Amino acid sequence: MNLTEAIEKRHSVRQYLNKPLENDVIAEINNEIDRCNAESGLHIQLVTNEPKAFDSFMAHYGKFSGVTNYIAMIGKKSPNLSEKCGYYGERLVLKAQQMGLNTCWVAMTYSKVKNAFVIDKGEKLCVIIAVGYGKTQGVPHKSKSIDEVIKAEGQIPQWFKKGVEAALLAPTAVNQQKFTFELKGSSVSVKAGLGFYTNTDMGIVKYHFEIGAGKENFKWADR
Repeated sequence: MNLTEAIEKRHSVRQYLNKPLENDVIAEINNEIDRCNAESGLHIQLVTNEPKAFDSFMAHYGKFSGVTNYIAMIGKKSPNLSEKCGYYGERLVLKAQQMGLNTCWVAMTYSKVKNAFVIDKGEKLCVIIAVGYGKTQGVPHKSKSIDEVIKAEGQIPQWFKKGVEAALLAPTAVNQQKFTFELKGSSVSVKAGLGFYTNTDMGIVKYHFEIGAGKENFKWADR
């Protein structure tokens, strides 16, 4: 399964089977986490066989069940931390999908469990990602049209359309899809709208856009 296929097949899953992650699966996820941490400077950690984070009223209210594994998105406090966590978190989400696992981004409906992960001085836990073997494969979310989320003049190149299509398949907080892509020549910018976790969403949709558009076809205006 390539990344484009992973984008198309991946949907949020909240109910998981009572099936632990195999040692080789854990090792493969941790290898990808190590690569992400080395590249980004984040302090991402995989937590396994830990049921307490999702054994609360809020977790049950959020319809989570069977979650015992999750990825903690942690990094040094900075203005771009949320976006960076979104970008590298989605990279791990799609890697998990390629491995036959299911995932769900989780912002508030979980409990912090002492000693489950390490937050060093000056760091912050942004969000976590449930991961495991889902009871289902989830369902597609409703999506805006391309025209609703772009600003572009003249002929729109195919690579830009493909990038936006991939971005519209990205998970966003309460499926708000509050982002706008703007094209000027081969330069692309994306702006977040107002709403919960829109900066995290921006990182997620940027990763999707890069996969759909192809990094060789454009440059980010804000990088």
